[in-house]
Amino acid sequence: MRFAKIEPFLAFILMASTAIPALCADAPQQTGAPQPQASQISMSDFMKGDSSCVEFNDHCSYCKVTNGVAECSTPQIACIKQAYQCTKSAGQ
Repeated sequence: MRFAKIEPFLAFILMASTAIPALCADAPQQTGAPQPQASQISMSDFMKGDSSCVEFNDHCSYCKVTNGVAECSTPQIACIKQAYQCTKSAGQ
């Protein structure tokens, strides 16, 4: 009997605590369609976009382009994949 008065109060607290983070001013707001992150660009798209690049990496694997085909190392342990970066162009 004593808990009958507390249960509705606890239910209200639980519901309110889950809604508060969504109302915070610093909560991320989505506007429009989400833009693809640089790290989500495929390797083939990167190679098409920079055809003069002969060596590149994503801070996990290191790749060398031979006859238009990328040969890459095994990913490093505990790496955080980032955007592909050209480390050597054909003229260098």
